[in-house]
Amino acid sequence: MLHSFIEELRWRGAMHDIMPGTEELLSKQSVSGYIGFDPTADSLHVGSLLQIITLMRFQKAGHKPIALVGGATGMVGDPSGKSAERNLLDEEALNKNVEGIKKQLQQFLDFNSSTNSAELVNNYDWMKDYSFINFIRDIGKFLTVNYMMAKDSVKNRLETGMSFTEFSYQLLQGYDFYYLNQHKNCKLQMGGSDQWGNITSGTELIRRKSGADAFALTTQLIKKADGTKFGKSEGGNIWLDKTKTSPYKFYQFWINTPDEDAENFIKLFTFLSKQEIENLITEHTLDKGKRLLQKTLCKEVTLMVHGEANYNLAVETSQVLFNGSMNDLTALDETTFLDVFDGVPQFKITTTNLQTGINIIDLLAEHTQIAPSKSEARKLIAGGGVSINKQKIQQHDIVVTNNDLINQKYILVQKGKKNYYLIVLN
Repeated sequence: MLHSFIEELRWRGAMHDIMPGTEELLSKQSVSGYIGFDPTADSLHVGSLLQIITLMRFQKAGHKPIALVGGATGMVGDPSGKSAERNLLDEEALNKNVEGIKKQLQQFLDFNSSTNSAELVNNYDWMKDYSFINFIRDIGKFLTVNYMMAKDSVKNRLETGMSFTEFSYQLLQGYDFYYLNQHKNCKLQMGGSDQWGNITSGTELIRRKSGADAFALTTQLIKKADGTKFGKSEGGNIWLDKTKTSPYKFYQFWINTPDEDAENFIKLFTFLSKQEIENLITEHTLDKGKRLLQKTLCKEVTLMVHGEANYNLAVETSQVLFNGSMNDLTALDETTFLDVFDGVPQFKITTTNLQTGINIIDLLAEHTQIAPSKSEARKLIAGGGVSINKQKIQQHDIVVTNNDLINQKYILVQKGKKNYYLIVLN
């Protein structure tokens, strides 16, 4: 049974533009609709997550989602929202990226539904044997240069310059829509709001070349309340591939969402109902210190992307900072351990030093600069302000040796409640 896909996008605050007639079409019949994903890397990141979720909502509403991986358009590069032309990937790198993205998309969409099974397509399959001469004869004549230059993605680049390669991108994307319309009965293209120009080029091409109906809608480009770009951390993109961004780091990205963003993000990135979300917002407002919205948001999204086992591991790992023990630290693999203490100051010591052992005072004041002097080191220890691998140091004559290494390489020093340092065996 169909339910209102458009209505859901609206109350969640995801809707941006919609072509007249789109909502009426979707209310009458099950429709095939697609979103394209550019294979600029072998993993998608959280910046792509809203588009993935849009396809998931589309399928849950009774429609047929098509996920297009741009093996051909990826060779050209989308100029939308770009201030300069990007470097083009070679075919080997592109194929690797396409396969990585395909594998990820299969995790989110239902490809075995008896009624509206999802479908994966690669535009390289229909572009690889299409000659340039035939393409500009068959397709190029249907969109005028004036029409193409009026698009924001082109106008915004005219001053800095745009190659013919990038200029042709909207024609290639328009042809994708035309091809899917003709061969898959696809009547709708969706995407981020920066794609409106490319998408409407497709609807115009379909209208002029075949006279068929085609429709379009775009979702909001997500920005944080402070105006900064969503989807990046200090270390770069937050990837959906756990080998690029660990489940712990992924979890931390969402748990650290500010209050002003959490109310927006929980609508956009979860499948909780309107009533559930309204109840959560009310409860959160009563005691913001409990961070109920953030905890629910990071749980829902981490479960969706990484599964229950990785979510539980992320929660357990996050507790290490607050009440973890030496055993908790040694149980972490090296990658997760470094993620937990990403950005803390590091000091290097040699193997020789630890073989003979280093007195704790010397370690803090001479081998590192954790304490400015030996007398300050003594004061810190006397006041209970130093821990080694989460174990409080209470005596000045403690000797640190190889036996204290975590993962045979690290010693974690804590000074006070919040200051952490990593000593790394060189």
